[in-house]
Amino acid sequence: MKLDFARADMTVHRIIDLEAPFLHAMEMLPALTPQLLDENRHWLQDSLDESDAFKLCYQAYLVRTPHHNILVDSCLGNHKSRPRPEWHMKTNDSFMRGLARLGLTPADIDYVMCTHLHGDHVGWNTQLVNGEWVPTFSNARYVFSKREMEWASAEDKKVPLAPYQDSVLPVIRKGMAELVEDNYALGDHVRLLPTPGHTEGHVSFCFGRERDELVVTGDLIHVPLQMRYPELNFARDKDPELAQKTRRNFLERYCDTPTLCCTSHFPPPSAGRVRRWGDGYRMDYSN
Repeated sequence: MKLDFARADMTVHRIIDLEAPFLHAMEMLPALTPQLLDENRHWLQDSLDESDAFKLCYQAYLVRTPHHNILVDSCLGNHKSRPRPEWHMKTNDSFMRGLARLGLTPADIDYVMCTHLHGDHVGWNTQLVNGEWVPTFSNARYVFSKREMEWASAEDKKVPLAPYQDSVLPVIRKGMAELVEDNYALGDHVRLLPTPGHTEGHVSFCFGRERDELVVTGDLIHVPLQMRYPELNFARDKDPELAQKTRRNFLERYCDTPTLCCTSHFPPPSAGRVRRWGDGYRMDYSN
């Protein structure tokens, strides 16, 4: 299982928090038909379990540029109260072991960049210490889309959002958050790419000095079948029409280019290059 990739003057590492079945294919992609699923079953072996539930990999990407250690998304975290049983009050050490494998501790992370504020992407932002949620990455700046943060803050005032309360607010209260606009860049290696639809302020992050050597997609796309058929929306996309448009534009942008697309939930190896497949696309995992 490949975990590490070298690109130009950078390296990128997959850090896996959990791998588990999520939802039945028909529930996860409401427009999917049994016939379409059967037509594609032969190449989806790694994506489906025996009951046709999509298997998801919950992972972060650690990108080492010449200047910084940057973590994109922070997975599920531990001891968090969540609605799904495999997420709820989790206590595994996979994430921290993934960091340690790279010779890093949480204190070595310079930036944590969040594609959006759902619970499976911000969980390790904080950890429970003496009954209090404290930022896990004590020396990091946490980068959030200003638009996404405004949405989450407004929603939290209506009904408290657990991920916002336990994984975002503690960072803000410590003065460690940066709320950024769509034109955000960090030096000459990091750029924000707006990819709305799944959430209003969803973003992806691009890395590379002169071109996009790699891009971390977040929840722009959840499973490989959505590459073949970009019109298949995830049931929980906030704006399905916009999500479709964003997904196809993204895939067309990187199709048949050298850019390594690092997906958040695809089965291993999870990161590859976009190639055309009829009217859709596929992931090429060859080197």
